[in-house]
Amino acid sequence: MERYKSANIASFLGIVGNVFLLIIKLFAGVISNSQAMISDAVNSAADIFSSVMTFIGNKIASKKPDEDHNLGHGKAEYIFSMLISLSMMIVAISLLMSSISTIRNPGEYEFSFVLIVVCLITIFVKLGLYIYTDRIAKRYDNLLIEANAKDHRNDCILTSLNLIASVFGMYNIVLVDSIVGIIVSLWIFFIGAKIFKASYDVLMDVSINEESKQKVMEIIKKYDEVKKVNHFNSTPVGYQYQISFTIFVDGDMSTHESHDIANRLEKEISSLDEIYLTVIHVNPLDKDDLKDC
Repeated sequence: MERYKSANIASFLGIVGNVFLLIIKLFAGVISNSQAMISDAVNSAADIFSSVMTFIGNKIASKKPDEDHNLGHGKAEYIFSMLISLSMMIVAISLLMSSISTIRNPGEYEFSFVLIVVCLITIFVKLGLYIYTDRIAKRYDNLLIEANAKDHRNDCILTSLNLIASVFGMYNIVLVDSIVGIIVSLWIFFIGAKIFKASYDVLMDVSINEESKQKVMEIIKKYDEVKKVNHFNSTPVGYQYQISFTIFVDGDMSTHESHDIANRLEKEISSLDEIYLTVIHVNPLDKDDLKDC
């Protein structure tokens, strides 16, 4: 599928880009003893892990349904998204403690123009990755790629802060370096928590959103033969939903006619991007019930 092929390309580019950035950030951070740059390097290491998890999760999610997984493997996206979010929060806590420790016991900070060059390169690379992955995430509604896109965007912002810290370092104002390290760590934790919640909701079978449900109901309303609808249920299947509901029709209608209506409804509703499978139960209404409809 084009969806999974595009996601694989995005994750591969993320791995290559982050490996390159990790190397130059570590070099710049070590020679200058910059806490902000070292934090940024650790963030790039976490990004590599995220991209690898994205690649693996996407590969599993792209598998077709089988006898053991009748509804496919779509939830793999959210399992691996949760792993990414947990790694981000763990890294964030570690960076936060390190940055606070640096404020209490500052080390030797040596400004280098390499810091500024590395920041500019990082912003340029991450901006390009963000534009590409954000386009893919929106086109295919892929949470894994969306998580990567947000990570690239956040790196642009955080490295901009790092750039500011480097400029202050030119004038030997080193406290800003540690403060930026703290901001970076808090930001990473916040984004990780958001991704965790989004993944958790799907894995806990959160209901379809109201907007998508209304799309389904609008289709049902076009069928005058359907007098009543209830027992609407939904279950996430990867980025889509399996839905089921009961329709009530005239009790005098033949079984063939009522099931033909259900079949046409299922086909039309399942054409929506949000819907993976539609299951409709048909019940008859007697004449007294029809008067109340």
